[in-house]
Amino acid sequence: MKGGVIGFLLMVGVALLLRSTALSVLASRGVVLDVLVFVTVVWSLRHGEAAGTFLGFVVGLAADLDAGHWLGRHALALSLVGYATGRLGHTLVRDRTSTHFVLLALATLAHQLWVSAFEMSIAPSWHFVLQRVLVSAVATAPAGTLLLALTRRLYGKPIFPNAHLGSGSTG
Repeated sequence: MKGGVIGFLLMVGVALLLRSTALSVLASRGVVLDVLVFVTVVWSLRHGEAAGTFLGFVVGLAADLDAGHWLGRHALALSLVGYATGRLGHTLVRDRTSTHFVLLALATLAHQLWVSAFEMSIAPSWHFVLQRVLVSAVATAPAGTLLLALTRRLYGKPIFPNAHLGSGSTG
């Protein structure tokens, strides 16, 4: 239990720190690496839908408080991402690179579309929003997949529990 709380706080803290510092430079140039989605997807695959929903809500609410905009827009989207990923994690082979790539791409698309909907004030900005959403998914999915592959290689065994079971197995 203690290790889980420390891991939880570490994931939330690192994600928010990266988002506010190092990754903000890329975001100012139009490339958004969605670290909030990354930590939510990873936590959900590792711990299930309830823990993923909770982490998504906490990291999303913290991001909302940090950014000083509509309270709850990140929290809702990331909670739903955490729940959906955790549920899908029961039926997917969780330690496959292709699974990571697809989940990260879809989750980033959903999160960025939801968040961008609050930033649009006029219809002509759809072109910009779609470009930003697609660039974010194209950047986050490969970067996150590579990071998970490197972690798995360094760790020496599957990152996610029951990853050795075939598709459709629940453990």
